Amino acid sequence: MNNVLKRLDKIITTYQGKKGSLIPLLQETQNELGFLSRETMEYLAEKMQIPAAEIFGVATFYSMFRLEPQGKHLIRVCKGTACHVSDADGIKKAVVDALQLAEDENTTSDRQFTVMEVACLGCCSLAPVIMIDDRTYGKLVPEAIPAILHQYISETSNE
Repeated sequence: MNNVLKRLDKIITTYQGKKGSLIPLLQETQNELGFLSRETMEYLAEKMQIPAAEIFGVATFYSMFRLEPQGKHLIRVCKGTACHVSDADGIKKAVVDALQLAEDENTTSDRQFTVMEVACLGCCSLAPVIMIDDRTYGKLVPEAIPAILHQYISETSNE
C-alpha cells in the first residue's frame, strides 16, 4: 500500500489548491490505479481537504468512473434502439453465459473480462453489436459469442 500512497501523493500535488480539479484528479487516479476504491477516495478527501461525500458524489454520478476493479478485456454490449430490437438481450445473455457470470456479477473472477451495457456504440447498421476493447463485432447472433470470446481466452492463456 505504501507504493500506492506514493503514487497518489504525486498525483495529489499536481491538483492541490487548484479550483475545479476534482474530476481531473479522479480521472488521473483511476488511470493510475485502475479504479476508485472507497479507501482511495477517503485518502483523496483527507489530503485535498474536500468532503468525502463530494468525492463519492462525483465518482458515482459520472459513468466514466469505476468503483470496482475492471477486467483486462472490456466487453461493451450495445443496448441502443437498433440493437435492442435486434436481440441485444440475447447477445448479452450469451456473453454472460459463456463467461459463467452470476446474475449480479459483471467481472469474471480471474479479472480477464468485464461486461457492461452501453446506451449506443454508434454502429446501428451492424446491430446487434458488441465491442471488446477497441474491436467491434456486428450482425451478431447469440451462437457466435463463444467463438468470439474464445479468441480472447486463447490470447490470455498464451501470455
